[in-house]
Amino acid sequence: MKKILIVDDERGIRDVVKKYAVFNGFEVDEAADGFTAIDKVKNDNFDLVIMDIMMPELDGFTAVRKIREFSNVPVIMLSAKSESYDKINAFEIGIDDYVTKPFSATELMLRVKAVLNRVSGQEVGEVFEAGKLKIDFKARIVYIDGERVDLSPKEYELLSFFVKNNGVALSREKLLTEVWGYGYFGDDRTLDTHIKLLRKSLGACAPMIVTIRGLGYRFESDATECEDESDE
Repeated sequence: MKKILIVDDERGIRDVVKKYAVFNGFEVDEAADGFTAIDKVKNDNFDLVIMDIMMPELDGFTAVRKIREFSNVPVIMLSAKSESYDKINAFEIGIDDYVTKPFSATELMLRVKAVLNRVSGQEVGEVFEAGKLKIDFKARIVYIDGERVDLSPKEYELLSFFVKNNGVALSREKLLTEVWGYGYFGDDRTLDTHIKLLRKSLGACAPMIVTIRGLGYRFESDATECEDESDE
């Protein structure tokens, strides 16, 4: 059973979301503030967090930033703010979807399932290895030539999606939709910036990500630059 953490300072919102989540087969825990949410994520294993933005003491943006320092748990953000700036800011700090209040609890559950399906769909077996690159999907850890590489949540999701689609030409639109979600309102520059950062993090294995001019990118696991010399 998938476990969800609901974070909102309004008891009524938590009660409604919990009711629908339980009805849809999820185990649920709650937090009324950002500090409690951070502690719960540190000490428990959640499959997804639903986080409100506007909370006293510690807002949702700050709480997610702190959570991202130690966890890649998927996050759906709830907010009364509908401005594009707030949505873009939320996606930039590593959330997976953005839902504006007032919202339909039924739609929220569909979004929860979509995010969980997207995350689970990125996992190709428990471990992926190609040359010097190794990805432990269960632990969500990436290694290059035996050394652990710290990726941001979006860098990890990008790499995971590339691996799942090894050898497939992927348009920028496809990558933005699959990795940032349908609710994202950013542009191609956001994707290109994250690709640049991911390539830098991959070091010798950066050539695995190939630019397709006028379209997007393709992941090639057999890039010779990333071959493991011990296998030669």
